[in-house]
Amino acid sequence: MTKIGVISDTHGFLSKKVLDFFANCDEIWHAGDIGDIKIADKLASLKPLKAVYGNIDGTEVRAVYKKNNRFKCENLDVWITHIGGYPGRYDYSIRAEIYKNPPDIFVCGHSHILKVINDKKIDCLHINPGAAGNSGMHKVKTAIRFDIDKKDIKNMEILEIER
Repeated sequence: MTKIGVISDTHGFLSKKVLDFFANCDEIWHAGDIGDIKIADKLASLKPLKAVYGNIDGTEVRAVYKKNNRFKCENLDVWITHIGGYPGRYDYSIRAEIYKNPPDIFVCGHSHILKVINDKKIDCLHINPGAAGNSGMHKVKTAIRFDIDKKDIKNMEILEIER
């Protein structure tokens, strides 16, 4: 079993509450708009980090992280990108590939809106962890954690922090 912490849109800010929430995780996944390479370095010093760059990320972050990160976790195919859209309205940059070769879990950020949606059309769990940083119009900072046990996703929990 692998315990996963998922975060996005930190925009250069990382709360101790998020770090505490991820303390028992085995991996952290960041869906872009990291904001400062020091945030990624801090997360990577705690747990193995799988991340992508977002539209606000500069050259330092883009030099280390790719636009798309696709990998296996346990027996699941995972795809992380920053601007991904939503089921039925995927972003043009990934639309053809997600329908041709869908992952089991698709993680994106950008909207600052936490959503977990089962896309039945492509049999994929779509996760947007919302925004964990202080920049943006969101009123609550959010993050997600869950367990992957072979092909099962379970024990999903949401962290909410008032701004």
